Amino acid sequence: MRNTLALAELPPITVFQRLASSPKGLTEADAAARLAEAGVPAAAAAASWPRLLLTACASPFVGLLLVLDLVLFAVGDPRGPVTVTTMIVLSVALRLWQEVRSQRAMASVRGLVTTTARVRRRADLGAAPRDREIPTADLVRGDLVLLEPGDRVPADLRLLSARDLVVDQAALSGETVPARKAVPSCTSESTKDHRDPLDNGGLCLAGTMVLSGVATAIVLGTGRDTHFGALTERLSGRRAESSFDAGVRAVGWTLVRFMAVLAPIVLVVNGLVTEDWAQACLFAVSVAVGLTPEMLPVILAANLARGVTALARRRVVVKRVNAVQDLGAMDVLCVDKTGTITQDRVQLAEGVDAAGAADDDVLDYAYLACHFQALPHDQLHEAVLDELDEADRVVLDSRFSPVDELTFDHARRISTVVVSPDRGDTHLVITTGDPDEVLDRCTEALGAVFDAAARHEAAEVVKAHHRHGRRVLAIAAKQVPARLDGYRENDEYGLALLGFVSFLDPPKESACAAIRRLAAHGVTVKVLTGDNPEVATRTCRAVGLEPGTPVLGADLDRLDNDDLRALARHTTVFAKTTPVQKARIVAVLRGDGHAVGFLGDGVNDIGALRAADVGIAVDSGVDLAKDAADLVLLERDLTVLADGVVEGRRTLGNTMKYVKVTASSNFGNVLSVLFASAFLPFLPILPAQLLVQNLLYDTAQLALPWDRVDAEYLRRPRRWDAAGLVRFMLVFGPLSSLFDLATFAALWWGLGANSEAGQGLFQTGWLVEGLLSQLLVVLVLRTRAVPVLRGRPSTVVWIALATVAAVGVALPVSPLAAPLGLEQLPSGYFPWLVTILFGYFLAAQLTKTWYLRRVRAWL
Repeated sequence: MRNTLALAELPPITVFQRLASSPKGLTEADAAARLAEAGVPAAAAAASWPRLLLTACASPFVGLLLVLDLVLFAVGDPRGPVTVTTMIVLSVALRLWQEVRSQRAMASVRGLVTTTARVRRRADLGAAPRDREIPTADLVRGDLVLLEPGDRVPADLRLLSARDLVVDQAALSGETVPARKAVPSCTSESTKDHRDPLDNGGLCLAGTMVLSGVATAIVLGTGRDTHFGALTERLSGRRAESSFDAGVRAVGWTLVRFMAVLAPIVLVVNGLVTEDWAQACLFAVSVAVGLTPEMLPVILAANLARGVTALARRRVVVKRVNAVQDLGAMDVLCVDKTGTITQDRVQLAEGVDAAGAADDDVLDYAYLACHFQALPHDQLHEAVLDELDEADRVVLDSRFSPVDELTFDHARRISTVVVSPDRGDTHLVITTGDPDEVLDRCTEALGAVFDAAARHEAAEVVKAHHRHGRRVLAIAAKQVPARLDGYRENDEYGLALLGFVSFLDPPKESACAAIRRLAAHGVTVKVLTGDNPEVATRTCRAVGLEPGTPVLGADLDRLDNDDLRALARHTTVFAKTTPVQKARIVAVLRGDGHAVGFLGDGVNDIGALRAADVGIAVDSGVDLAKDAADLVLLERDLTVLADGVVEGRRTLGNTMKYVKVTASSNFGNVLSVLFASAFLPFLPILPAQLLVQNLLYDTAQLALPWDRVDAEYLRRPRRWDAAGLVRFMLVFGPLSSLFDLATFAALWWGLGANSEAGQGLFQTGWLVEGLLSQLLVVLVLRTRAVPVLRGRPSTVVWIALATVAAVGVALPVSPLAAPLGLEQLPSGYFPWLVTILFGYFLAAQLTKTWYLRRVRAWL
């Protein structure tokens, strides 16, 4: 950046020499060579197929299944590896498909924004230069760029020629007042490279917008080598682990620990009983696969795909698919005030004198100050210009003519116009801007000396407007003898305070209902704004958000993280905050155990977007804010986010149904295997049979993404809960084992499968009962309610469960029976089966009722 500033201060001929360019532009060959040397843009690299494939494979469950698949392959039974490999391929393929869909959706959003620049280039050294449009990503250092109104500045540029050029730098500075740019007058190298590049009148920086005028400029830096890119690098950094990532990791390690403990126990018990250690090893690995919810990546990807599709219907583009569930886990949403809970449409409220009394003359002076500014008008100025009647405008325009202007800058925070009345030899100096700055320059008000008491009274008028949620401009003026030598900043002193003009940014009609809905679903909204605390407080109350006592950004710097964490728990409004302070607030809220969402749209919001569990940008925001975000709203409306929260919880709810029910059922199966292995002279179920049972059960669970979710579940933030999973497994796993033992007893004593000859009958009978009991308990545990009365499953789930149950019952008489070692079941088996399943249904329902009362938590 220092090099860029140094080049901006050099004469044009020196700049051309340093960049190996010319006033006729680069040749196409030279530009192509420079582009090749610069390398592939980061955005393109991020969308590459290897990167997408790596993202699709980045799941702890995929890694776990790969390890088990290798062990099964090493043992030598081909049926196991084929089954597990099918699960892995299906999971990765579905996840990859969804990632590609998300990338394409985001590309379509970027297509709505201008992505080209007009450059001057030559076909070769002898050809005449011509102007043409090229993709912004194809710009290189030394290119000549032509700017006109409406253009987004595509790179850091040094002006070579300019006429009436004015740019909007709000995307970088957060300041809404435009800045005038002009060709720098310099003849030698400057030592001013310590200045803020935003204040350099000869530089146009990437990410800013041309409001008026035309210019020709040379490219000094592109991409990451721009001020825009450097700011992004400082604010972004490595993304923090989201609540979804942490939850999946915790659940994955929980299941790995269960597997690491139980699989060796199964190996030892079976090895000692059967003395066939190869068979025992194969069986132990099959049990390990059974303990793993192997279809979780597929279920998760399907749920996320449904969530992405549902959000797309609400005009939300999902860039990071896991963000759908992070949205469901969110319990704190941090937003800016302007454009989120307000309409971002300024309206003039009234004009008052220095004592606060209504005064139309103040509006006339405000009109003159705005009308005769050469800079394009911001929203405040437009509101003033729109307020006056056409007749009043004509009169004022005929009475005054412009003489000079002192434009707004960030240090003074005021602007001044000098006008000449239609008669007389005097000029009228009119100053508008920040009330604190204007009051400091006044010596008179209401025909009297503007002393300390008068200043205090005027400041109280300003505060009163702020308390009503209004923004305020102060208006002051003085008459001076006409002169031709121009006006300076010292002419802005000795003013007479005329009064104030106040403005409203009305609350959005939808904001109040959206905030109520978010609160009803357990999401607390906090406002992080650079605006005045009184204005923010009033606006919050207007939309039904109790602001409490606002905290100023300057106060945060005096607090350590522990103090700030305690303060943030009870604070709703943080006013006059900087970008760093916003990111810090988000970080300490997350450190306090909250899942935090952040809604922002500017470069200054990138740090907070990265720090949040789910970063949310709007389509009207700057490109880099959208790049840093996880979700992009095509409509800036909190109602959309409220819908998204519900959709995220529905997605997580259907995922956790599979995880908890499957993990507890599989855990119960392992306990049953351990008991049977210790007492039976043969394996209670063959490894291939166990894998087929798991595959059939998991196939039925593929319908869960289309299931209904209890309304009560959607009312609270939800996260992946490893501790809750363990608790659930320890309750419902042993319960299923009790009825497995009842099945063992019926098979052993009731049906005579109590010898080596009855091995096939025993294994077949347990496979069918185990599969049907797992399918049955899905109906019971998928809802808090009694499934036959309320909380009924969707039609898709009914069909899937019934189909797999029918396949399980028919399997012993199918062509697959012999390869799997299954036998036809006698008719006497089925009364036992119905009795055991009915008893299991009742026991599971009663245990669920007890569990809800004791634990007060569910799936």
